[in-house]
Amino acid sequence: MYKLLKKNSDLIQLEVIAKKLASKIKPGDIFLLKGNLGAGKTTFARFFINTVFENNSLSKPLFIKSPSFPIMINYPLNKYEILHYDFYRIKNKYEIIELNIYENIKNNVTLIEWPEIIIEDNRLEKYFMINFEIVSFDKRNIEIIHTHIKDFYDEI
Repeated sequence: MYKLLKKNSDLIQLEVIAKKLASKIKPGDIFLLKGNLGAGKTTFARFFINTVFENNSLSKPLFIKSPSFPIMINYPLNKYEILHYDFYRIKNKYEIIELNIYENIKNNVTLIEWPEIIIEDNRLEKYFMINFEIVSFDKRNIEIIHTHIKDFYDEI
């Protein structure tokens, strides 16, 4: 695992980070968003998804919320989809298999909130792990690591 970024961030900086990551994505990229409730995972996802839509000259989705109850919300683009998962309610790896996630992630961009259960399953080979840690009401520590990439995010 390679540390790409470790930064104390406010909401404006979180948006900058999400936009820079979103500007470099390609189908097959996986972003695991890890942190406590209220740490910024869904806010990051909202910034990220909106940026991808802007970069593809598409109208932004009206609502981007955590898919806690549907478990997955997809956002179709021209050539692929953004799949936004929330595994908070997933209890075992068999539930993940039932979602066909391993087939779906190959040709799409995937964001997964509460990814601990899929990490334990060990089927993901390459992914970004974004750790959110609450420092104060308006500050978060953001750490981005990748399994294989060493310098993806060096410009921030």
